[in-house]
Amino acid sequence: MARPKPALILSDDERQKLTTWANRPKSTQRLALRARIVLACADETSNKAVASQLGVCAATVGTWRNRFVAQRLDGLVDEPRPGAPRTVTDADIERVVTATLETKPKAATHWSTRGMAQATGMSQSTISRIWRTFELKPHRADTFKLSTDPYFVEKVRDVVGLYLAPPDRAIVLSVDEKSQVQALDRTQPVLPMTPAQVERGTHDYVRHGTTSLVAALDVATGKVIGTCHRRHRHQEFLKFLDHVDATLPREPGVSVHIVLDNYATHKTPAVKRWFVRHPEYHLHFIPTSSSWLNQVERFFAEITEKRIRRGVFKSVHALEQAITEYLAEHNADPKPFAWVADADSILDRIKRVCERTSDSGH
Repeated sequence: MARPKPALILSDDERQKLTTWANRPKSTQRLALRARIVLACADETSNKAVASQLGVCAATVGTWRNRFVAQRLDGLVDEPRPGAPRTVTDADIERVVTATLETKPKAATHWSTRGMAQATGMSQSTISRIWRTFELKPHRADTFKLSTDPYFVEKVRDVVGLYLAPPDRAIVLSVDEKSQVQALDRTQPVLPMTPAQVERGTHDYVRHGTTSLVAALDVATGKVIGTCHRRHRHQEFLKFLDHVDATLPREPGVSVHIVLDNYATHKTPAVKRWFVRHPEYHLHFIPTSSSWLNQVERFFAEITEKRIRRGVFKSVHALEQAITEYLAEHNADPKPFAWVADADSILDRIKRVCERTSDSGH
């Protein structure tokens, strides 16, 4: 006769915990399998039937059935394996993290792994592991600038509200200039990419002149109206406005809302007269030093990365032709940028930055 199996009865809390372990994506595969075995054993007395159902051997089912009956949930977790004791304590880790965040080395702007290892008496690899665990990167730095516009809050709410909830029968355009785009030609031919070798170009270059790309991004559709101009004055901006007005569909009752920055060419008397003659156009100025609020900047980043930065242009005409071709390709299958941040979340984040820097001494 077969040996009698110990009774396996689950409480509601145990069943819920086992179900969580069995289904949670972050559970280890060993723990998830053990949880499924115990859940199946609670409904089936035969180890062979459970083994056939889960694709394991009957001995495995018997092991974890007995372990659970004896130790309950704790019996499913692996016991600590033998090994050398820790040499780096929690206090050591706290000391490294605190020193990284709150101090600087002598005669230097930031810590290195070797410098921190020498200062703390630990190994360089230990410092590296601690920094990776807490995502500390002293060798990297970024930039930021807070706007001092006295109407910052009002302008943020106006522009973000326009992105998230545009008026009925309205076209929202994000307008700006990408000025001083250089036509750069490498001094030697570019070496093409090969297996195990990236594309290579010379570090030096020859300048052949500059152009300015003026663009209007349709926030709803992702289409871009753009023209290139050799100069960057209000006369060129007026020509661009005429081009936009001629390109947009003519439908009665449709208003055009333009988001743009505070550049001087956008506020000259001639430009103001143009908008007076076109009352269907409405201007929304972003705060000063807040180009991130203008969606067309995202398009400028894309065209720079995909077409301009690594391009080789032997003349300004060649550069402008490349920009025109990119615009046509982009508009053949446009995709709008998804703006998801509302005004409150933006202002809360800026508030936190202000609170962090208010006592910095600068």
